[in-house]
This record gives sequence, structure tokens and C-alpha cells, in this order.
Amino acid sequence: MSCAAILVIMIRGIRPLLRGSTYSGVLFAFFGALASLPLLPFAMLPMMAWPSGPYLARAVLTLLVWAALLAVVGLARTTRRVLIGGVRRLLRVSLPDPVSGARAADAPGSDRWRTPLWLLLHVALGWVGGLASLVLLGAAVALPGGWVSGDARLSWPGRSVQLTGAWSWVVAAVCLLLAPVVCAAVAGALRGLAPKLLGPSAAERLALAAERERRLAERNRLAHELHDSIGHTLTAATIQAAVAGEVLSADPVAARAAMRSIEESTRAALEDLDYVLGALREEESGAAPARTLADLPELLDRLRHAGAVVEPELSGELAQVQGTLSRAAYRILQEGLTNALRHGAGGPIEVRVAAGPDTLELSVANRTGTGPHQGAFPTSGHGLPGLAERVRLLHGEIEAGPDGPQVWRLAVRLPVRLSA
Repeated sequence: MSCAAILVIMIRGIRPLLRGSTYSGVLFAFFGALASLPLLPFAMLPMMAWPSGPYLARAVLTLLVWAALLAVVGLARTTRRVLIGGVRRLLRVSLPDPVSGARAADAPGSDRWRTPLWLLLHVALGWVGGLASLVLLGAAVALPGGWVSGDARLSWPGRSVQLTGAWSWVVAAVCLLLAPVVCAAVAGALRGLAPKLLGPSAAERLALAAERERRLAERNRLAHELHDSIGHTLTAATIQAAVAGEVLSADPVAARAAMRSIEESTRAALEDLDYVLGALREEESGAAPARTLADLPELLDRLRHAGAVVEPELSGELAQVQGTLSRAAYRILQEGLTNALRHGAGGPIEVRVAAGPDTLELSVANRTGTGPHQGAFPTSGHGLPGLAERVRLLHGEIEAGPDGPQVWRLAVRLPVRLSA
């Protein structure tokens, strides 16, 4: 096989290595080597303080002190953030942001040394790749010149080889081709080590998973809030608009009352919608609308304006029900009343709220059958499953289904102490 054929095969073999990410990875490696130079004068202080010692021992001591200084720099959280940013941009490796705050302090001690280890390997590979590339490129330039002058040779301690004829050109070409191979190997090594040393540790992965779970739970809660608020408002507003249209000529006062009720309910729903959309976009959307059992009379009044007959039965100290439990109870009753408006037969809607020392009991019952508005509202089928999930999170019990002939009842029991 001729020398030209060997060179062609080598060029084809290294072509896949010469990609844009390889070039940027080599720059990243060289930047690491250059960034370590400011620490070198401090690392040479022990060597200068021991001028009579053996040269090898002094050199090893300098390298050890240099490595220790790099490791100390790598312990800083800012260093890790800078390195992760460089890995993303130059090595093209996707890494999540490091976990900060109290959760980062909980990481095991062995995890804290991953960044200093990466920094040491980064600097070492940068220096090795840089020096090897310079030697290879220098040989590629010097060998043809030596062949012209008749003194082309390869030398290393204790050995020297004279190159004659075209071999100096072949060796020069091989050195020229090996330089990018070395660079690609350095970039590939850093790219493979980055996820292991700069990626999230086991503790950080658990923290990130917990954060994702918290965000998903919050979005799920917001979806329930939006479903309950908007669904109820649209149902009540549709019925109120129908009532206003029927009595507009015969009873203008009742029609105006129905229109005012539509205005109030839709304004409240717009507040809920604005908050939910802002939270989903991770924007500042003001304080969350807090509908509690204290707002239950207003909710019942809107139902009466819609033409529904509501028979409430309230017992116990409702004012003592506070916080999450009160807000959840309001949404449960709102969803139950919305279902009664949609699917009821037009009879009275019985609402029962009993606050005891240990439990809070909620109940909504209505007649079933062919009501004036039944079938007029499309349903998503998420109402009862959403209620069941909300009650489960509060460690409560829920029953929904027929309760006697032509009666549908929603009954919920919530523990007060667990939800306080």
C-alpha cells in the first residue's frame, strides 16, 4: 500500500471527529488549562522556599500544591455554575442547573468533591492535549525542513532515528493528522465525564424530582380550581341569562337582579382565571383568590338568582374552619352545586354543612330526572374524579351516587385535625 493511500485512509478516519462541537470542546479544554495559570505562582512558593531540595521532589510538590489550590477553587458553588455554563455552550452537553440553597447543603460529602475532581481533570486534559498538539504540529513543521537540509531525525532520551527519503514527509503528515485526533480525544473525554461529575448527584436528582412533583401538584391544584370556578360560573350565568330573558318584560326587577348576579359571578371567575394563568406562566399575578366557607352565603345567593331553590342546613362553628380545609370545602360544595344545576330536575337543592370538633361533613342532594336544563351543558367528566382526588389529599371520605328514588347525593367527610 502506498504512502498516499495510507494518508487518504487516515484522513477519512478522522473526518467524523472534526465537527463543530469538537472544535468548541478543544477550546473549552484549552481555556481550562489557561485559567489555571494564575494559581501557578502560588503553587511555586514551596518550591522556592526549598531551593536545595531535589528537582524532582520540588516539581512534584509544586504539582501537588497546584492541584490542591485548584480543588479549593472547585469547592465554590460559583465555580460549578460557571463550569456547567461552559459545558453547555462549548461541549454541547445538556446539564440541568445545579441545586442550590438548603437542598445543596444536604448533599453527601463525596458529592461535593465531584466538581474539584472535574476541574482537576479538565485542567490536566487541557494541558496534555495542548502540549501534545504543539509537539505534533512542531514535528510536522520541522521534519520537512530537516529533510531539505539532510538532517531529518526523531529523537527522544537515549534514542535517535534518522529519517531518509520521503519518510520525513510521511511522519510529518502523520503528526499533522494526529494533532486533531488528540484534540478530539480530549474533547470526547471531557464530554463523557461532564454528566458524571457536573451532572446532578443522587441527592440532587431526588431534590429535582421532589421539585418537579411539587410543581405538578400545584398545577394540578390550579387545574381543579379553574375547573370548579369557571365551570360553576358558566353554568350559573347561562341559567341566569335564560331566566333574565324570560322575565325581562314581565318582571324587569328580577331580570336586573339576574344580570347583576351574572356580573358578580363572572367578575369573581375572571379573578380566578387571571391568577391561574399567571401561576401557570410562572409570573407574578398577585394574591391568590381565597374562597372559603365564609363566601358560601354569596354562592347560595347566586344560585337563588339563577332560579334554583336552595335549602341550606348549617351547623357547628363554621368560623373555626380555616385555611386549606375551608378553601377545599368551598370548592367541593361549589362543584356539587354546579352538578346539581346541570343535572338536577329543578327541585330543591339540599345543602348541609356540619362542623364538628374532629370532622367537617358536607352534603349536596338534588332530585334527578328530566330537568329544564338537563343536557344543555356539555361535561368533561373531570368533576367527580377531581373531587375524589381533592378529598383523598385531605385524608377524607367521599360518596357520590343515588340516594333513594330520583335523588342524587354527594357526601364528603373531612378530618379537621389533619387538615389544620
